[in-house]
Amino acid sequence: MDTQTRAHAGQDQAGETTWQGHPDPAAPHRDRVERTLGAHNYHPLDVVLTRGSGVWLYDTAGRRYLDCLSAYSAVNQGHCHPRILAALTAQAERLTLTSRAFRHDQLAPLYEDLARLTGAHKVLPMNSGAEAVETALKAVRKWGYEVKGVPEGQAEIIVCANNFHGRTLGIVGFSTDPDARGGYAPFAPGFRVVPFGDADALAQAITPNTVAFLVEPIQGEAGVIMAQPGYFKRVRELCSARNVVLILDEIQTGLGRTGAMLAEEHEGIEADVTLIGKALSGGFYPVSAVLSNESVLGVFQPGQHGSTFGGNPLACAVARAALAVLHDEGMIDNARVQGAYFLERLAALRGPVREARGRGLMLALELEADAGPARLMCERLAARGMLVKDTHGQTLRLSPPLIVTREQIDWACDQLQAVLDAH
Repeated sequence: MDTQTRAHAGQDQAGETTWQGHPDPAAPHRDRVERTLGAHNYHPLDVVLTRGSGVWLYDTAGRRYLDCLSAYSAVNQGHCHPRILAALTAQAERLTLTSRAFRHDQLAPLYEDLARLTGAHKVLPMNSGAEAVETALKAVRKWGYEVKGVPEGQAEIIVCANNFHGRTLGIVGFSTDPDARGGYAPFAPGFRVVPFGDADALAQAITPNTVAFLVEPIQGEAGVIMAQPGYFKRVRELCSARNVVLILDEIQTGLGRTGAMLAEEHEGIEADVTLIGKALSGGFYPVSAVLSNESVLGVFQPGQHGSTFGGNPLACAVARAALAVLHDEGMIDNARVQGAYFLERLAALRGPVREARGRGLMLALELEADAGPARLMCERLAARGMLVKDTHGQTLRLSPPLIVTREQIDWACDQLQAVLDAH
C-alpha cells in the first residue's frame, strides 16, 4: 500500500482494511432517493464515487480505491486523462453538434486516424457499443441481399452461446442469458447460436443464407472466456470459404485492452467488420464505430441508416485524443507487459481459486464454490480499497486502466490474497 492510501487506512481486528475518511452526511438521503426514484436495473457496490484520477477513484468521504473494472474497459486511458480532457474542453468551446446534415472539420481526421491505427477501409461512427452492433447487423443483412444474393427475408446470422453484445431488443433476442432476454419476447428471427470456441459447430451451422458470424474475441461478460489457440484462424478460413462476413465485437477487447490495438492481432487474422467503442473516448463521451470495407458498409445509402449524434464534432475530437494517448504513451505495450505479470501473480494466489485466465489486462479469477459468492469477495475488496466486479456467481473480472504499474498490481494481489485467506 502506498503512502497516500496508508494514510486513509487502518487494520481492524479481523485484519481487513478499514477506512478512516470523513463520513458523508448526504449518504442517507442519497440512498433513499436512489432506492425510491431510480429504476433497479443495477446492483452496485455500496460506494459513492465522486472523483477519479488515473487508476484511482475517490468516494464522497475521501476514501481512495484502485479501479480494477475501468468502467467495463471504457477507461483504458485512466480516469480524466488530461490530454483527452483538454481536447474535450477545446472542442466544446467551438462546436459540439451539427448533425450529419452538414459536414464538420473533425470527422475526416477521425476517419484517417482510425484507418491508420486499425487498417479499416471504411468507417461508420455511432455512439454506444450496442448501436455499433445493431449497425453491423443491419449492414450484413443488407449486404446479404444486395451482394451475396440471399433471398429477401431469409438472411441468417450466427452468434455464440453466452455472448454479450449489448442490451437492445434486437440484441437480447439472440442472447442465451435468461436475465438478459427474459420477459422481452417476441424476438426478431434470423439468428443461430453455436458454442463459443467450436469451429466444427460453426461449419455445420453455415447455410447458403448465412450472411455473418458475430463473435467476441474474448467473452468478457461471460467471465473472460477464451477460445483455444487456432480457433479464430479456422473461423477466418470458414468465413472466407463460405462467403460469410466475420464480425468481431472488439468493444471491450479492442483499443489496447489485451495488449494489442485489436485482439484479432493475437490470432493473426483480420475481420471483415470490427466493432469498437468504450475506450474510443477514454470514458469522456459515448463514441463507437463500425470498421469495415466498401463491400459491407457501401450498402448504406443516404437516409438508410444514421444517428443525430453519431460522428458529432465533440465525439470525433475526443476519440482522436483518446486514440493518440493510447499510441503515444505506450499504454498498449504496458497492457501486454503488466498483464502478463498480473496473470502470473493471480495464478500464484493461495486458497479457493479454480483458475486465473485472460490476456493483457483483461483478466479473471474464478473461485471454487466453497469460497462463497464472488459478490461477497468484491464487497470485502472494496473495504480494502479495491474495486472489482463479479460475474456469473464465482468469477471476478480484473481490468484496471492500461496505465497500471507493477507496484499497484502487487498491492492489488496482496488485497486479493488477504481476502482469500479470510474466507
